[in-house]
Amino acid sequence: MNNNTAQNLIKTCSRFLVVVLLGLGPASNTLALDNQDAIVGAGEDFSYVIFDMLKKELEEKSNRRITLFGKNSTLGVGCNAGIKMAKMNAPGRETFGFVCCPLDQEEIDKEGLIVYPLAIEPIMIIVNESNPVDNLTSQQVRDIFAGKITNWREVGGNNLPIVVVTRLHCKQRPGNWKTILPDEKAFRQDRISLKSADERAEQLRKFPGAVAHAGTTREFNMDDPIKIVRIDGMLPTAQNLKDKKYPFFRPLSAVTNRQPSADVLTIIKGVQEGESFEKVTKRYQLLPAKLVQ
Repeated sequence: MNNNTAQNLIKTCSRFLVVVLLGLGPASNTLALDNQDAIVGAGEDFSYVIFDMLKKELEEKSNRRITLFGKNSTLGVGCNAGIKMAKMNAPGRETFGFVCCPLDQEEIDKEGLIVYPLAIEPIMIIVNESNPVDNLTSQQVRDIFAGKITNWREVGGNNLPIVVVTRLHCKQRPGNWKTILPDEKAFRQDRISLKSADERAEQLRKFPGAVAHAGTTREFNMDDPIKIVRIDGMLPTAQNLKDKKYPFFRPLSAVTNRQPSADVLTIIKGVQEGESFEKVTKRYQLLPAKLVQ
């Protein structure tokens, strides 16, 4: 993969979508579910991207209208909301959710869920584009986020303090950012904690010494000063995930309750097995779950 291709992972123009974010409070639940002709899906942004790109095709396959919530996960629409939406499914009010964290069996049993793996998403390590550092070892990344390395000169960069930027959601679940460090307490305490994913580019623009993590489905504007860092010489690609050469990732899944309708299953299987899903995986360097060994 050449440098231009690598930068295309994050230098893609933002999609212009008008999406109403769902807070999943009582009023918004009523609003979302009043139109019973539609199947409603909600959850975190990363899996939302998949369903949104395939929405038209999935509607044709299921012969149903689909309403999706989760763009940017800024108003609490995340994994918890995905699970809540899945549990709300009932005849005449069909719903499903999507999550970016692995759910352990205890939570699956407690909440009465079925999990449908979709893909594994690489987690990029990104820095300000002015930063000369192009490659870090996985241990250096962990030491940076832990606060053991605090200046870029320690890893071959400029004499510049490192500013750690994180968004540690779903702290009680395994996976996602925990492939970097296993616990919130292990991260550097004097870090910038984002309230929404959209703040990430702003912080990297503000601090030339900033470093952050982001999934490959996170699209940035062309003028955002962001650069992907290779880890152990490897870019965050599907092939490197498949070959177990890239260390940071998260699983993307759909979830339903124990009584999903045939139409809901058609929508989810349309992602898992549909030919168009290949285009999505190539665009975002996702490793389809069916290829995970």
